[in-house]
Amino acid sequence: MAIKFILSDYVDRAIAQAIYDKLEDGTFTGRIPVCKGVIAFASTLRECENELRSTLEDWILLGLKLGHSLPIIDNIDLNKEPTLEPMDTL
Repeated sequence: MAIKFILSDYVDRAIAQAIYDKLEDGTFTGRIPVCKGVIAFASTLRECENELRSTLEDWILLGLKLGHSLPIIDNIDLNKEPTLEPMDTL
């Protein structure tokens, strides 16, 4: 399967690995084990999923900006340098 939208696919596949727990007070927590430090808390599961996605997106952007090595998820490697094609190929 070809990857069309690399960043969107990366986020979707990382979210698919998320683990959610219901806490004693009835709220939810979510985390993505392969993405260290990506965790979210919310009062509903849906809000927790949304918050986790937002946290993951911020984590990716900050990691890319700071040059951190990001985990390879389902063979999607955001650490590779982009390859640029010459303009005359368009």
